[in-house]
Amino acid sequence: MINTVIIGAGNVATHLFNAFYNAKNISVSQWYARNLNDIQVFSNKTAITDKLSDLNDADIYIIAVSDDAIASLSSKLPFSNKLIAHTSGSVGLPDLNNKNHRSVFYPLQTFSKTAEIDFSEVPICIEIERKADLNLLKTLANEIGSPFYKVNSEQRSALHLAAVFVNNFSNQLYRIGHEITEASNVEFDILKPLIKETARKIEGLSPFMAQTGPAKRNDKKTIQKHLSALTNKKHKAVYELMTKSIQDTYGKKL
Repeated sequence: MINTVIIGAGNVATHLFNAFYNAKNISVSQWYARNLNDIQVFSNKTAITDKLSDLNDADIYIIAVSDDAIASLSSKLPFSNKLIAHTSGSVGLPDLNNKNHRSVFYPLQTFSKTAEIDFSEVPICIEIERKADLNLLKTLANEIGSPFYKVNSEQRSALHLAAVFVNNFSNQLYRIGHEITEASNVEFDILKPLIKETARKIEGLSPFMAQTGPAKRNDKKTIQKHLSALTNKKHKAVYELMTKSIQDTYGKKL
């Protein structure tokens, strides 16, 4: 049984708590949050606290807080020579205070508090300072059904950067698409099969090979028609930028 303490109350912390709580060989003995109201609803499942000085002894302390808070919080932990792991994609291992054994347990997925997560679809990126800690982190991932990858800080940072493009930026494009359909009084749901197929195709094709559309075909009339239809200047700028990016990739010119 792996005895864990979770530190933080955001989306990642909440989903990890649920995954750990339902795992056969993981015990969440305590959950820390600055504001107890954020985790009060879980008080019937684990001990909760808002005092770092009251943290229980554990095999591992999972620090799932905002990136900017990781270094400061790790320096305030009231113990030393314990295994701690942050869950950030962009924060380096050395950012953790070195009075404890440092590691990273980064679930590479988008987390919304109200959306359920299947952790068998969540790759865990693991980084360790001591080889002796690798087995515990691997076991932690196995217990929640997640595939795991041993990566260094530079590789993890690159993955996080790529994730912003494929997740955050693509969702912003969904939002623009949603605005366009709403303005024309047409259901956004009609586009959802296309969104799903676009994601499905890269299971068998590289993104380079999977690209379609007027920019790749250099269909100038369609491109100009779309630009004329866009009354929102910001949306128009995004369309032009993305079109140029695609055309540069495939050797086309406007």
